[in-house]
Amino acid sequence: MAKKRDEDAALDKVLDDLIRGLSPKEILGEGGLLKQMTKRLAERALQAEMTEHLGYEKHAVSGHHSGNSRNGTTAKTIITESGQVEIEVPRDRAGEFEPQLVPKRQRRLEGFDEKVIALYSRGLTTREIQGHLKDLYQVEVSPSLISTVTDGVLEEVRAWQSRPLDPVYPIVYLDALHVKRRESGQVQTSAVYLALGITTEGTKELLGLWLGEAEGAKFWLNVLTELKNRGVQDILIACVDGLKGFPEALEAAFPKTQVQLCIVHMVRNSLRYVSWRERKAVAQDLREIYTAVSVEAAEAALTAFEAKWGSRFPSIGETWRRNWDRIIPFFSYPAPIRKVIYTTNVIESLNSSMRKVTKKRGAFPNGDSVRKVLYLALRHASARWSRPIKDWTAALNHFSIVFAGRI
Repeated sequence: MAKKRDEDAALDKVLDDLIRGLSPKEILGEGGLLKQMTKRLAERALQAEMTEHLGYEKHAVSGHHSGNSRNGTTAKTIITESGQVEIEVPRDRAGEFEPQLVPKRQRRLEGFDEKVIALYSRGLTTREIQGHLKDLYQVEVSPSLISTVTDGVLEEVRAWQSRPLDPVYPIVYLDALHVKRRESGQVQTSAVYLALGITTEGTKELLGLWLGEAEGAKFWLNVLTELKNRGVQDILIACVDGLKGFPEALEAAFPKTQVQLCIVHMVRNSLRYVSWRERKAVAQDLREIYTAVSVEAAEAALTAFEAKWGSRFPSIGETWRRNWDRIIPFFSYPAPIRKVIYTTNVIESLNSSMRKVTKKRGAFPNGDSVRKVLYLALRHASARWSRPIKDWTAALNHFSIVFAGRI
């Protein structure tokens, strides 16, 4: 510890001597001390690599007649976190030297790519990333460079989409968001389907994302079969937004799973038929249905709603009646657990994060560009998913009784 303190003190003294009397621009600006030091350190590291490669120091007698020797340098412009830097890369006569710090045909030092990916994951467009790098680092980067850097994420996306999953997920939320994609020269709206699981520990885990296929029983059966092939043996409750064909596919893949329609979506879809002036009153009366203490009380509230609003908005009551069997499962649980089950707000929050990174873009050029952006946005959002969701312990205890032997 004492040795490290002495080394730190010595380094501080050297740095103090270097920057004494210099202005911020002389330290950080174009051609400033930081860039000069980056250049010198990179060149010294490359010279050390050459020494290791040849097996002898520069000008050492032991290098005479060794069969290979230094052969000058080649100028190279590299992109670093502090901007563009011109360096001299050493060569050997045999042409065998392969530098590790800046490999051949690579012009970016480690750390620069991570900065581009971080900006991309926050929804910045290619043009915005170009401007950001120009303002901060005085670096001109092309759109193709940004695409090349972010394309490196695709292999990570493929590995993530095929990774093994837990055998049991007490709750899985399924939902979709929509993006614009260019197909055969035309802009079309494509759906991105998301499956967000709640683990037995109560933490959130996105199980996968699926792009652009027509929604229906066949599509959902493929999704659910993929989840089974990746290790999922059981899902206790699937919370959905009336996804077309999903209940039929779920019955085939996971016959014991309970389907729960999202109440938030039911209310939202109901209010589409109501004028702004009356929405508050209608929403309040709908609330009497899904906050009722029991199924019987909820049905009585629905009957009262139809008596009051049925002549004005008949389709609302009809929709609730038609979906009643998939609306009421959450009434089997105590009030604190109902909020965990009956709403897809958990995945809606995730969708909101993803929409922030897609809304600035026009049409995505292809499916891979959609996967890159959404995966990086997910990776950024999921960094905050370390804590269990609220009231999870009570929910898990209740599930262990209702779904005895399955969890």
